[in-house]
Amino acid sequence: MEHRMLGDTDISVSKICLGTMTWGEQNTEQQAHEQLDFALANGVNFIDTAEMYPVPPNADTYTRTEQYIGTWIKNRAKRDDLVLASKIAGPAGNNNLNAYIRGGNDFSRAQIFEACNASLKRLNTDYLDLYQLHWPERKTNFFGKLGVTDLQTESFTPFAEMLDALGELVKQGKIRTFGLSNETPWGLMQCLNLHQQNADLPRVVSVQNPYNLLNRSYEVGMAEMSLREQVGLLAYSPLAFGMLSGKYRTKPWPHNARLSLFDRFTRYTNPKAFEAVERYAQVADAAGVSLTTLSLAFVNERSFVTSNIIGATNIEQLRENIASAQVILSDDTLRAIDAVHAEISNPCP
Repeated sequence: MEHRMLGDTDISVSKICLGTMTWGEQNTEQQAHEQLDFALANGVNFIDTAEMYPVPPNADTYTRTEQYIGTWIKNRAKRDDLVLASKIAGPAGNNNLNAYIRGGNDFSRAQIFEACNASLKRLNTDYLDLYQLHWPERKTNFFGKLGVTDLQTESFTPFAEMLDALGELVKQGKIRTFGLSNETPWGLMQCLNLHQQNADLPRVVSVQNPYNLLNRSYEVGMAEMSLREQVGLLAYSPLAFGMLSGKYRTKPWPHNARLSLFDRFTRYTNPKAFEAVERYAQVADAAGVSLTTLSLAFVNERSFVTSNIIGATNIEQLRENIASAQVILSDDTLRAIDAVHAEISNPCP
């Protein structure tokens, strides 16, 4: 499988990254370990997780995904063969997590240290290759939310404090690099500017944001940032919560699918999204590939994407997802995709 460099570092990551957010909710520990074994055997070296996982977040399952990965690392893995990424959860109020994460979490120096040390212990490792801020502490647009205009009542940890804490973790050997997630151009520029002013502060290497055929909003502003600043996209939700697998095109929906199980996930289920899915399905048919393959192959080959974070609840899904790395879409197919996008632009931002 093709590998790409993570930011301006010497860390080489597979262009497919194994996402893990269903492990502990929709997947058992044994299934998680089977997915890890299969992914590594098929060329994937990049694993992404988070302290908050699995989703939907709740106190009973908090940290379970990291624990599953930790038992696998302890029993089977050669740690240095992996590129392992995790995340500190954003503030509780922004995702209705209540106070079960450290009594109400933020990105203060103390909380970053506490969260990282706890993740290392759960994961049975003494370092993370990439440590990410899961979502911004400040008021801004993310998780499908738009229209933030009032900044008068906000407060957040200064970026300099966050970067200083992350830099200390680098010096301690606990993390190699850091990245952002669910971020905007303004947030990314704050980090880049601080590093430019003080080279002792670490340089951000990646942004993990949603990107798929139903949500190409990353191309507005952020894609140029990724290309010019060598801060590539780690694309999450490349199948738009399964919408672009085609499983929700007809009813009844699969009983064990995410959108059937959890009614909170409505970001990708508006009428325009379903209309776009049908159009992209026609493009896939004309190209002779599945809708899943079309959707993943499109993301895989974007020049600003470092790695495509796929997720699966069974090995057959995982097999198809990983196989998309070998598919190159034709110019005609890409033009057909853009034609649909021009008519139904970003129905699920």
